[in-house]
Amino acid sequence: MNNTYLSVIIPAYNEEKTIAGTIYKVLEHLKKQPYSFEIIAVSDGSKDGTAEIVKKEFAGESAVSVIDRKENHGKGYTVREGMLKAKGEIRLFMDSDNATDISHFDLMKPLFDDGYNVVIGSRDPKDAPGAKQIVSQSWYKRIMGNMGNLFIQALAVPGIWDTQCGFKAFTGEAVQKIFSLSRVDRWSFDIEALALAKMFNYKIGIIPVKWINNPNTRVKLSTYFQFLWETVKISNYVRSLKKQMVVNLSVK
Repeated sequence: MNNTYLSVIIPAYNEEKTIAGTIYKVLEHLKKQPYSFEIIAVSDGSKDGTAEIVKKEFAGESAVSVIDRKENHGKGYTVREGMLKAKGEIRLFMDSDNATDISHFDLMKPLFDDGYNVVIGSRDPKDAPGAKQIVSQSWYKRIMGNMGNLFIQALAVPGIWDTQCGFKAFTGEAVQKIFSLSRVDRWSFDIEALALAKMFNYKIGIIPVKWINNPNTRVKLSTYFQFLWETVKISNYVRSLKKQMVVNLSVK
């Protein structure tokens, strides 16, 4: 019988310098909470000692495990793998550099208690008053992000200004429906997950986060153009799923 309340999935690629520190912070916070939890680090074909460090540092922690996949498939694939293998009633994924601290889940929990299916963090005060980038991105990334978001809202995820914050949580039921259908393996997987959540008419909550930019991020300028192209494909994919759902209902 499963009695895990919260699963925390931490996707990682070549994060041997940061992964242990992040897991220690997550453990420190969650051990103070009244609910049960698990932490799953998922190494996306790391070439360094990411997985080995997790295994060594947390060998005595039954709540910590690692998925050591040898091939690199991308963050979307890695998050999906961890979310579907997790056991928690609520399943949260967060960045390995701890850009959004685990304490933000304290704001998410009341929304899940009130019946929300999906709760996401946002760095944009238009989504949630109080959201803030403590260490901001470069000016050109902010401009590209804002322009790209208008495109994303128009095609796939209306009403959400920050689709890319790496701090999102789903109920176990929502995980099974959304991530079993998701196909995007790399950066745009957040957009697809939210588009599918809207397709299922899930109740989506948004909390403000205080986010710290990692200057060593692997998101390059070219990635923003990839977002736009993949958003078009996501829009077409979700539209085809909706049509199929209508057909299935009519057959029944």
